[in-house]
Amino acid sequence: MSNASVPPEGPIGAEPETPVCARHSDRPTRLRCTRCDRPMCPECLRDASVGMQCVDCVNEGSRSVRQARTSAGAVASGGRPIITQLMIAVNVLAYIATVVQSGSPMNNSRSSIFVETAMIPGLTASGEWWRVLTSGFMHFGLIHLALNMAALFVVGPVIEQELGKLRYSAVYFLSLLGGSASAFLFGSVCPTYAGASGAVFGLMGALLIVFKRQQRDISTIVVIVVLNLVSNLFTNASLLGHLGGLVIGGLLTLAMVKAPRQNRNAYQAGAVVAAAVLLVGMFALRAAQLDTAAEFLLEYNTCR
Repeated sequence: MSNASVPPEGPIGAEPETPVCARHSDRPTRLRCTRCDRPMCPECLRDASVGMQCVDCVNEGSRSVRQARTSAGAVASGGRPIITQLMIAVNVLAYIATVVQSGSPMNNSRSSIFVETAMIPGLTASGEWWRVLTSGFMHFGLIHLALNMAALFVVGPVIEQELGKLRYSAVYFLSLLGGSASAFLFGSVCPTYAGASGAVFGLMGALLIVFKRQQRDISTIVVIVVLNLVSNLFTNASLLGHLGGLVIGGLLTLAMVKAPRQNRNAYQAGAVVAAAVLLVGMFALRAAQLDTAAEFLLEYNTCR
């Protein structure tokens, strides 16, 4: 028997102990992550530009990569336009409710739901302020609904992707209120206003700003907007409501895409607050005018 000493690392020619996966201690492996050099089983490795990396390194690398953003600061993605789809669904459901109650798809304005939620400036000024918002979800018949929802279906996703869900929601609802405020302040006391047109025109104004920012041709959009506004002169549509939505949506979107990268969120939040304060001021001014006008009582009674 030889008395030669055995090397500390084991007998010459012996196989070294196989390492185990750093994430699964029961799996021997000779594979390693090219980034962190830890032993990894095939299940924990992913193909990389050079070699293979473990899932931990892949996730860490994804977090460190700056995500592409739009001109308004939203994460550039092709996700579903959830807010647009939700608004279409709410408008359609509101219309169905009025049709069921009135028994007519074209004369649904006879529904008590419609009567209690459409905006009548005289009634609104007397304390029924919910009408400035709820009127944006009421429509005079199927054609009115279809035209607005078709426009929302086409324009909405483009603006939602560019602004992101939160900014898009702010533009949508403030445009809706902008249409109500314009009709309320500059219109007469008793007409009944309803429809998502204020919000839709606000999104058209937003689309003009976004396309201009992206240096895309806006001539087609301008023609569509102008034709729609001119057609208001020959129909019962509210020109004031459409203009109010267009102006608020366009200006608010302009403030969002022009916001400096540094403190962008604070700047955009300030623009939203400023628009909201402006609209509240418009509602308050008209309410004060109606409250002090002697002839209001006579006109108001005709609204009932």
